[in-house]
Amino acid sequence: MIGFTRRIGALAVAAGLAFAPAASAETLTDALIAAYQNSHLLDQNRALLKAADEDVAVAVSKLRPVVSFAINSTYNATQTTRRDFLTGNPIPVTNESLSTGADLTWQMTFWDFGRGELAVASVKETVLATRAALVDLEQRVLIAAVQAYANVWLSSEIVALRQNNLRLITQELRAAQDRFDVGEITRTDVAQAEARLAASKAELVSAEGDLMMARESYKAATGAYPGRLQGFPASPKLPANLQEAVRIAQGTHPSLRQAQHQTAAADINVAAAEAQLKPTLNGTAVVGLQPEGVTSESFRLSFNQTLYAGGQLKAFVRRAKAYRDAQRANLHQAARQVEQAVGNAWANLTVAQASLLATADQIKAAQTAFDGAREEAKLGARTTLDVLNAEQELLDARANRISAEANRAYGVYVVLQNMGLLTVEHLGLGIPTYDVSGYYNLVKDAPVGRRSSQAEALDRVMKAIGN
Repeated sequence: MIGFTRRIGALAVAAGLAFAPAASAETLTDALIAAYQNSHLLDQNRALLKAADEDVAVAVSKLRPVVSFAINSTYNATQTTRRDFLTGNPIPVTNESLSTGADLTWQMTFWDFGRGELAVASVKETVLATRAALVDLEQRVLIAAVQAYANVWLSSEIVALRQNNLRLITQELRAAQDRFDVGEITRTDVAQAEARLAASKAELVSAEGDLMMARESYKAATGAYPGRLQGFPASPKLPANLQEAVRIAQGTHPSLRQAQHQTAAADINVAAAEAQLKPTLNGTAVVGLQPEGVTSESFRLSFNQTLYAGGQLKAFVRRAKAYRDAQRANLHQAARQVEQAVGNAWANLTVAQASLLATADQIKAAQTAFDGAREEAKLGARTTLDVLNAEQELLDARANRISAEANRAYGVYVVLQNMGLLTVEHLGLGIPTYDVSGYYNLVKDAPVGRRSSQAEALDRVMKAIGN
């Protein structure tokens, strides 16, 4: 939640913003679009999603035969000794041979009690979990942009407020000096005004750093420094009550969907571990070719069953079940955390809305008190300190109003985020979004050759990514 921490920006920056043309005013929509389009964090996790997509292709490939080609060349040299027929002397004899052949080998698993299909199903669930994680990351990128926008707007407004306060205190000091010159007040009153003026200058200097930091946060969130901000648009529509917000979050929040797919993958992995206890039927065919035209062909079926592995296979099953139980617990915990987050966000928004209403009355009363103290001071019924205190209360009331407005606007988007609805699509930003299924559709069937249209499309995608 954004708090009023005397966020004030650089005087030069504020002046530049004040004279910026109206046409260049940036909106919150502009900030959200820039954050989505310039996020390196999203780029990183899109690449990780592509890697998860490729895991599906790897799993699918294991259901297909493996064909390999090998060329073998063997040179043999043997040294023997024979006796010369006439002399009887030993004569060394070298026998050399060179044989070259080629083998084409085809291997395939015919039956493994569904282990291959289970592996494909498991990685598909992992892909869906990764997609949900990408949506959750998109929400974090967008809420960071909202917060950065709100902080810059708040800081800029406080800058203007502090500058106005400095002008007012300067006027009060001049009035106090004039009244001191004619003997209406003492030197103490002038000193009080001078002290308040020095404090106002210090607060403005402190605020300059706050705005500078807010601008840096904005650049980190969106990719560029902000121009003149237009203010907050009409708030997106929220559910009528907290219960409805929680119900929507339980059905849409990406962290819940991610946990659900992770749990499904863990269930599948248990079945895959249990299938490891069963036999496997493999087939191997080899065709050999020699230079002399001699060929050989062989085909072998093997039925394999592990009888004893030192307890390893059973340990794999127990481990898979433990991971499954952990994922189920994580799913329940995720649901609880989502419900708590929605409740907290709703409460903060309610407080911000109440504060916004209350500050209107606070400003009205503080303005009346300040105007009265000023007039009464002219008549000698109030001291300079009374006027300065009344002016400070009015400043605080206006600052509270600005802070409450920023908190309310930010709080709406926090509620949306915790409902799982802070996405480009739901906000209707009107820009192209990343297609999470596009790359997956190209690789899910493990394309094998450049002649297929699918493989050619994949080549184009990879080339574009490289550029």
